[in-house]
Amino acid sequence: MQRIPEPELMCDEAQAAAYANADFSQAHDQFVSLFGEIFPGLLVSDQVIDLGCGPADVTVRFARAWPECRVLGLEGAEVMLALGRTNVASASLDTRIHLDYCHLPQSIWPYGHFDVVISNSLLHHLADPNTLWRTVRQCARVGATVFVMDLLRPAGLLQARQLVDDYAHDEPEVLRRDFFNSLCAAYTAGEVEQQLDQSGLAGLGVRQVSDRHLLVSGRIIG
Repeated sequence: MQRIPEPELMCDEAQAAAYANADFSQAHDQFVSLFGEIFPGLLVSDQVIDLGCGPADVTVRFARAWPECRVLGLEGAEVMLALGRTNVASASLDTRIHLDYCHLPQSIWPYGHFDVVISNSLLHHLADPNTLWRTVRQCARVGATVFVMDLLRPAGLLQARQLVDDYAHDEPEVLRRDFFNSLCAAYTAGEVEQQLDQSGLAGLGVRQVSDRHLLVSGRIIG
């Protein structure tokens, strides 16, 4: 099916709260475990940036998994940023995680500063997907590790509805609707490969890692 865009930012408080309270533990644990599998033995002890950190659940899990790193999480929705700051404080990670407002393509300073660039479920929200890939190039050092996970657009509306029933059957209707819209707004692996090629990031690999997720990973080369 053709991609159906959705709004870039989740600014409604009820919508954001439903997202923050949902159980994404399986997908978010997979994010962290896949990072460790793909980059075995990597000592994450320097600066990490999380693009589109939302309520910071992935940010917190990543910081716990690699206790030597410091993470800057960027988020463009103020309501999500507030939820994220609460979650970071509750996890007692205020000294290692800093969350800040940034609505891409707003410039990120400093350039070329980060050793690890991560992002979860941001790409499908962007009207121009190249915004993400330009930002990755902008903020990453040469040799930096890149790890971007996002939804994968299903073949059709029936498949999208089935995925909602499979993974969000007990969730509030607002979250089920958002999940369906996000699946319809997601990109295919082939589309992401084209985006990377156009952005000079063809060295990054794209793979499907579940029935609803794809993963972009690799290192920045020059």
